[in-house]
Amino acid sequence: MDRNTTDQSFTESEFNAESVTNAEDTGPEQTDGFHLVIDALKLNGIDTIYGVPGIPITDLGRMAQAEGMRVISFRHEQNAGNAAAIAGFLTKKPGICLTVSAPGFLNGLTALANATTNCFPMILISGSSEREIVDLQQGDYEEMDQLAIAKPLCKAAFRVLHAADIGIGVARAIRAACSGRPGGVYLDLPAKLFSQVIDAETGAKSLVKVIDPAPAQLPAPAAVKRALDVLKGAKRPLIVLGKGAAYAQADEEVRALVERSGIPYVPMSMAKGLLPDTHEQSAGAARSMVLKDADVVVLVGARLNWLLSHGKGKTWGEPGSKKFIQIDIEPKEMDSNVEIVAPLVGDIGSCVSALLEGMGDDWKAPPAEWTDGIKARKDANLSKMSAKLLKNSTPMDFHGALGALRTIIKERPDAILVNEGANTLDLARSVIDMYQPRKRLDVGTWGVMGIGMGFAIAAAVETGKPVLAVEGDSAFGFSGMEVETICRYNLPVCIVIFNNNGIYRGTDTDPTGRDPGTTVFVKDSRYDKMMEAFGGIGVNATTPDELARAVNEAMDSGKPTLINAVIDPNAGTESGNIGSLNPQSTVKKKK
Repeated sequence: MDRNTTDQSFTESEFNAESVTNAEDTGPEQTDGFHLVIDALKLNGIDTIYGVPGIPITDLGRMAQAEGMRVISFRHEQNAGNAAAIAGFLTKKPGICLTVSAPGFLNGLTALANATTNCFPMILISGSSEREIVDLQQGDYEEMDQLAIAKPLCKAAFRVLHAADIGIGVARAIRAACSGRPGGVYLDLPAKLFSQVIDAETGAKSLVKVIDPAPAQLPAPAAVKRALDVLKGAKRPLIVLGKGAAYAQADEEVRALVERSGIPYVPMSMAKGLLPDTHEQSAGAARSMVLKDADVVVLVGARLNWLLSHGKGKTWGEPGSKKFIQIDIEPKEMDSNVEIVAPLVGDIGSCVSALLEGMGDDWKAPPAEWTDGIKARKDANLSKMSAKLLKNSTPMDFHGALGALRTIIKERPDAILVNEGANTLDLARSVIDMYQPRKRLDVGTWGVMGIGMGFAIAAAVETGKPVLAVEGDSAFGFSGMEVETICRYNLPVCIVIFNNNGIYRGTDTDPTGRDPGTTVFVKDSRYDKMMEAFGGIGVNATTPDELARAVNEAMDSGKPTLINAVIDPNAGTESGNIGSLNPQSTVKKKK
C-alpha cells in the first residue's frame, strides 16, 4: 500500500451513517492545503503549472486543472523545470514547476539552478517526506532534507508546515523570485500539509496578493551624470545588450537609447531582436572588431562573464584600452572581473530612461571614422557568409541548412526560435537574424544541453506563437521524449534535428575496434520516426530545399512536426566555438 492511501472499505450501513453525518453537518465551510496552494497561485495571476505527477502531488495537479489552471504534465522533471524557467523569462511572472519528492525534486533542481544562473524567475514546488521522520533519519518514503539541498542552488528556499501559512509562503516565494535580480526559488510542501483542514474563511484571509513584486529601482542621479560624462568623451563607443535587457521588456527605451545616441551595438544571443539584427547600427557581424577596438563600452543587462571573455584578454584588445559603463540591478555585479568606471545600479527601464533624459535631443553621434569602419567590416563578413548559406550540397552542411532556416525566420518574424547544440547553436546564433524581442531562446549563461523541448513547450503555451526548435542531435537526446508531450497537447512546435550522427561530428572511432567512438551515435538514425510514433508529423530532409519546404508546411499547419535534417557527419568542429575550453592532453602513452 502506498503512503497516500488508507483502508477505506466500509460496510453499507457504515457508509450510509457516514453520509447522513455529512449531510447533517452544518458547521462552517472548510478548505485544505491542496486548495489553499491553488488559491494562492491564482490570486497572484499564476494560471499555468509545469510538472510531473506522482506522490504526494498528483491530486494537487488534478485539483488545479479542475479549478481552471492549465497543468502541463511532462515526462521528466528537468524538462518541466526548464519550461517553468523560460515561462518566467517570457512573462516576468515566476514559472511554476511541480514535482514529487526526492528523485523528482532532484531532477527539477538542475533547472532551478539554471534559472537562478540565468536570472529567470521560477518557483520549484516539491512535495516532501514528513519532517518528524526525515529529521530523525528514520527511513521515510523518499526521505530527503530537500530544503537543505536546494538552498545553495537557488535565490531563496522556504518550507511551509501549516495550512494557514501557505498564503504567506507562496507570497514570499513570488517576491523572492521576481524582485531585484530575478532567480529560482524552492518551496517545500510536506505531504501532510495538503490534507490539513482549516476554516474556509480563515483560509481566505490567510492568502496574500503580492503588491509590486518587482518595484522599480531608480539609479542615483550622480551615477547617471557620471555615466553620461564618460560616454561623452568616447571616440569609439559600443553598447552591449544582454538578455537582462530583453527580460526587462523596456523595448522602446532600449531602442531609443541606441538610435538617439547613434552608438553601434552588439546583442548577446537572447537579446537578439531587441532591435532587428538588420538594423544599421547592429555590429553583430563585426563583433570581434568592435569588442577589441571600442574605447567605451555600455553594458545593458549584460554580465562580463565567460561569454564576454570576462572583459579582458585578447578579445578586448590592449589592457586598459577601454572604459566600462554597466547597467545592472545587482550592485555586486559591478567590478566582478574588471573595473567599472561608471556603475549604474537599478532596473533596466529606469536606468535607460534616466540616460535618455540626461542626453537630451542633441546628443552628438560617434565619429564617422568609427561607424564607417564597422560598416565596412560588416559588409565584408556578411559577403563571405552569404556564399556559404547558399550551398546546396547533399548531405547538407550546417551553413546550407541554416541558410534555409534564416529565410524562414525572416519571413515569419513572429515565430519563436529555440536553439541548442554545439555547432548547431554557435552557427545559428550568427546566421539566423532575429527581428523581434524575446523570440530567440537558447542555452544562456551555463551553455547547458537539454533545454530545448522544455523551452519549446513553454514558449508555445505562454505565447500561442509557432515555435521552431533547432536542435543538435546530441542536445535533442537530453529531452527528446517530450515530443510525446508536444503531441499530447497538440502544440505548434516544429523541431529540426541537425543529424550528423554524433556529438560535434559522427566520425570518431574506438582505437581498439571494440565499441563505437565515444562521440558517435547510431548511423543514419531517423528521429522523425519518433514523432510519427506519437501521432505527429515526421519528415526526413536531405537538402536545404526539402528542409525549407517541410518547415514552412509545419509552421503553416501548426501541427507537431519533427524534421530529421541529414547533415554531413564530417561537418562540425570539436566543441563548437568554445573548443578552447576543452583541455587537450600533451602526454603520449608509452608503448
